[in-house]
Amino acid sequence: MGALFAPLASARPLEIALADEFGETSWADFDRRVNRLVHALRDAGMQTGDTLSILSGNRREVFEAIAAATQAGWRYVPVNWHWVDEEVAYVLTNSDSKAILTDTRFADVAARAVAMQQGPPLLAAVAMGGGAPAGFREYEELLAAASPDEPSDPTMGGPMFYTSGTTGRPKGVVSSSFQAGAPIELMQLIGQSVLGSLGLPEHGTTLLEGPIYHSAQWAFSFLPLVAGSSVVMRHRFDPAETLELIDLHGISNVHLVPTQFIRLLRLDEERRKAFGGQSLEAVWHGAAPCSPEVKRQMIDWWGPVIHEYYGATEGAFVSTIRAEQWLEHPGSLGKPLDTVEVRVVREDGSVAGANEEGQLYFKNKLGTDFEYHKDPEKTAAAHLEPGVYTFGDVGFVDEDGFLFMSDRKIDMIISGGVNIYPAEIEGVLVAHPAVADAAVFGVPNDEFGEEVKAAVELTAGFAAGDELAAELTAFCREKLASYKAPRSIDFEDAMPRHPTGKLYKRLLREPYWKDTGRRI
Repeated sequence: MGALFAPLASARPLEIALADEFGETSWADFDRRVNRLVHALRDAGMQTGDTLSILSGNRREVFEAIAAATQAGWRYVPVNWHWVDEEVAYVLTNSDSKAILTDTRFADVAARAVAMQQGPPLLAAVAMGGGAPAGFREYEELLAAASPDEPSDPTMGGPMFYTSGTTGRPKGVVSSSFQAGAPIELMQLIGQSVLGSLGLPEHGTTLLEGPIYHSAQWAFSFLPLVAGSSVVMRHRFDPAETLELIDLHGISNVHLVPTQFIRLLRLDEERRKAFGGQSLEAVWHGAAPCSPEVKRQMIDWWGPVIHEYYGATEGAFVSTIRAEQWLEHPGSLGKPLDTVEVRVVREDGSVAGANEEGQLYFKNKLGTDFEYHKDPEKTAAAHLEPGVYTFGDVGFVDEDGFLFMSDRKIDMIISGGVNIYPAEIEGVLVAHPAVADAAVFGVPNDEFGEEVKAAVELTAGFAAGDELAAELTAFCREKLASYKAPRSIDFEDAMPRHPTGKLYKRLLREPYWKDTGRRI
């Protein structure tokens, strides 16, 4: 039949495919609604290879939009719903989006972004959840007017995730695994492969507790859905509710980040003891370093179902490690997948030996690779040679073949599992009249792993103090998503720069890390 979800709708028509705070959708209804959206947007002018932006929180309609794009041959961009209108407008323009779907919770931002974007007028602007702003169509009205029949020519589409760039603007990551126009059967194979490699049940129930715009949350929810797993989702994470959802829905698998582990462990003893959790088969975590103490506490509580992966938006999964292996090799990221070759490269470009630290490079043996959309220079900088790429991390492989990460060579901050690039924030700070120079870096945070710290050198006529620090923080919040704003600001008499202009950021950063026993 060629369609992605028709077989599931035929075999399990009344079973629940999706559930959120607002209701449930059966497999049969899900398939019909996806078909309607494909027809509606094609009628509006969307063609194979076109791009659709999706600005939304976690809700059932997002999965309908992603599924429609996946079998209509469209590239889709899940947009970070923390971003302000200027950031969203940039992505609409840079991605060459032809249409936008937005959650009405973010419709005001979407409407302003559409007005600001620099490309041709959009073919369609649609609001999900009621209350569409001027110029947007109501999602349900759009679907009601379209055919529920299976599209006659399904073809694969795929995601382009934007990750903040070291040069200050977000960059779209284009994976060769998801080429628009490829046979739709390829997506089915990818979904089944992910289930097999991660040990997820074919007809399990996935819990989505992180933002769908994040590539990991997408991979751990939509790909299982393709393979037949139901998905229960919430827009925001609540630790007590998470325990309730796992027991209520018989959740078999969930992706969490270390910050969520910490919040779960902080629940009162009575609530923790009331949790059953017998349905859990796999709890995967990644996206940020996890404290060994926190991980051991989670394994003690939930059992040996706490597994870890290492990867990135650019290169998908590199390695995995199951709970039992991690207890024997604490701190390890596991052994590389059979499809991945790891190279540890010394400063002089030679390949390091066992237990010897160097920059980590990877090669997918199946030939998959990535590029940054419209940025060949950044693409080239991430590659040692064609097909051999880095995420900017430093680490080593021990004598038993286990991978360890020890540092990040690039300036990226990971706070609560979210990647934050200092250059973007520095670019905003130096635009303030009080700031002559700025440096942004990560400092330790017990809950989030790292938090954003700024150091600034002031121009003449401005005085350091709490009032100016608050003003600079507010200035950042006007231009950037709030999670990028500095949590604290240091005022420096002069930045530690080399006469050539190079900033020695480590001299600002290291005092905050010296007594922590870690560098990331």
